[in-house]
Amino acid sequence: MRAEAIDRVTLVFTLFDANGNGHLDPEDFELMASRVTAAAEGSGEGARARMSAAFQRYWETLEGELDANGDGRITLEEYRACVLAPERFAGTVREFAEALAALGDPDGDGAIERPLFTALMRAIGFAGPNIDALFDAFGPDGEDRIAVATWVAGIEDFYAPDKAGIPGDHLVGAAV
Repeated sequence: MRAEAIDRVTLVFTLFDANGNGHLDPEDFELMASRVTAAAEGSGEGARARMSAAFQRYWETLEGELDANGDGRITLEEYRACVLAPERFAGTVREFAEALAALGDPDGDGAIERPLFTALMRAIGFAGPNIDALFDAFGPDGEDRIAVATWVAGIEDFYAPDKAGIPGDHLVGAAV
């Protein structure tokens, strides 16, 4: 497992701990879903519901895979073990990535414009300079848009334990 992957997952754990209690629980995913869907200007109810459902599935996957003692909480160590195991988490990541990208493309043209991308990423909790560096690393077109498929693939790569030097690495630490 690459150090870069551990850094990425540690950051996501921190962001997903939306209520700041040091572990993940159902409330975190409800809070995060409400923040992200609120930032999704122009998105319809169907896309918002899909995103909320993806957050719910994310939690249910974690709980089902990791919460052996049934306490309804996931620690950082437990989280790393699950999300860095593609065979256990790939479907959940894919569903989450597709739902988030759909929010970023409310007009369905297959492209995500920087302002909405930035709003969604800020709602998750990423820092502005890092978001800009990520968007630029995705290679926006002349109209400052990226393809939906590019963002989906980028999210999947973010969770891949064997990947380094990927656009998602711009989200970890100081902006590059």
